[in-house]
Parts: sequence; structure tokens; C-alpha cells
Amino acid sequence: MDRKPSNTQAGKEAENREARLKAALKANIARRKAQARARDAKAADAAGDTDGTGQKKEG
Repeated sequence: MDRKPSNTQAGKEAENREARLKAALKANIARRKAQARARDAKAADAAGDTDGTGQKKEG
């Protein structure tokens, strides 16, 4: 990944592929984080630890 392909057709295709993979990985990580936050919020609501806003209940 540190090497830069030459400016040939194959090199441009490799750069495009790496850019697509990078974007797909970034989207995948964002989706997984959102899923984890939703699971945590659901578990906290079920346990009664929050007031529905994600904040801990007072008192």
C-alpha cells in the first residue's frame, strides 16, 4: 500500500480500486459503530439506566 503504481492503465485501476476499498471500509466502520451505539442504547433503556436521552437518570 505504500508503493505508488506507475501512471499506466493498470496503475490507475489499482488506485481506483484502493479508493473504492477505502471508502467501503470507512462506510462499514461507520455502520458498525452506529449499530453498536444502538445496541448500547437499547440495553441501557432495558436496564433503566437512562432517561431516554442517553443521559443517566439523576437521583
